[in-house]
Amino acid sequence: MAHAAPARGGMMEKVRANRSARPTRTPDLFDERVHTVGRYGIPVVLGLVYGFWAASNRRHGGEITGWNILFGFVTAAVFIVLCIAVATFAPLLKRELHSLVKSAFAGAAVGFLYSQTGDSVLRSVALGVGVTAAVFLVFFYRYYTREDAEGHRIR
Repeated sequence: MAHAAPARGGMMEKVRANRSARPTRTPDLFDERVHTVGRYGIPVVLGLVYGFWAASNRRHGGEITGWNILFGFVTAAVFIVLCIAVATFAPLLKRELHSLVKSAFAGAAVGFLYSQTGDSVLRSVALGVGVTAAVFLVFFYRYYTREDAEGHRIR
């Protein structure tokens, strides 16, 4: 049975040429104003939900009081400030610290929510450390596969 010999400039050469000609980043569909609204709007919405959740955990299904509402808004404000700070400053760090800062924020947030239920502090810390470890693995894998050692995106 006879087969054709491979020739230069065949189908694979054209595919390789097309891959190198394509842009490496996905196109940006939104303008800068939409990105700015999202950069601050998402932490605000998440903070309000977080504050409501923490206040609900703290009152244990009882009646809503003024102190409970104040606690919810203070918790939301602290969450919003910390979330914006982490989102702003964590990308400036190396990938290991970047992953650690984001995962520590997530673990501390979950641990604090759990501590408001009235259970043991040790269980809250254990849950926070577990969430931190799991989120760290996910973020570290993501940054390790998409950045070089200096932190430049490769994909």
